[in-house]
Amino acid sequence: MLPTNTQNLPSDLGRTGPAVPLLSLRHATVLRGGQPVLQDLTFELREGEHTAILGPNGCGKSSLIRLVNRQDYPLPLPGSECPMRILGMDRWDVSALRSQLGIVSADLQQTFIQASGGGRRSGRDVVLSGVFASHGTFSHQTITPTLIARAEWAMDLTGARHLADKRIEEMSTGEARRILIARALAPNPRALLLDEPTTGLDLVARHHFLQMLQTVARHGKTLLLVTHHLEEILPQVERVILLKSGRVFMDGPKEVVLTSTNLSALYGRTVRLSQNRDGFSAQVEGE
Repeated sequence: MLPTNTQNLPSDLGRTGPAVPLLSLRHATVLRGGQPVLQDLTFELREGEHTAILGPNGCGKSSLIRLVNRQDYPLPLPGSECPMRILGMDRWDVSALRSQLGIVSADLQQTFIQASGGGRRSGRDVVLSGVFASHGTFSHQTITPTLIARAEWAMDLTGARHLADKRIEEMSTGEARRILIARALAPNPRALLLDEPTTGLDLVARHHFLQMLQTVARHGKTLLLVTHHLEEILPQVERVILLKSGRVFMDGPKEVVLTSTNLSALYGRTVRLSQNRDGFSAQVEGE
């Protein structure tokens, strides 16, 4: 079970930063293989504004994460103006950026295994590596008792303390996801960018994981949730951006964007949306 008590949260978890957008995109287009995967994206996200990005497979959700993580780069605007700013800056040292934005994507587990050359990275090593924005811990890095305590707090919060000595290549997808979420939290980033975060978790673990995210959100950590599961949209999420074919299909307050009519237009099928105190669910007509 994932703990949800807030007693041991670091005192600076709710740290606030400068009054600049967390992410600002202005006519951002990304090509891969000569084809656009993101087209003319324009929107701003501010710290404290919990946002969900929703859309069908292939709509560009993961490409957006790659863009923010500086794995992909947008085409320059006329005059060489950069179409993307993160925390007010258009140039970043990638290691510094990744300590500010805790990003967890579906391929990160494999990245760790490949980066170690088939070596043996323990769960504790993986979590501590988040502090250094590296793919493991190394002899030149100074690991202080404070950093160890922070890593242990993050593993406790994600229900992963029992995985501290387990090698990541031996973990199930669900176990690795818990460790990678803890890694994202360890450096106390300005925001968490989560790409399909509950993939590999069973029903009970998923329930407690989403409860944990609510705890983090309530303490000031900005969440950007990229998903195609409506039931993952937390009560704290105020804004929803719908993506379709690499473009912004709709963007606005959750209660305005999430309707049966809008989702039917997004997916090209009749979708019936329902809501209760626990969140949203949807059913495709005829299924």
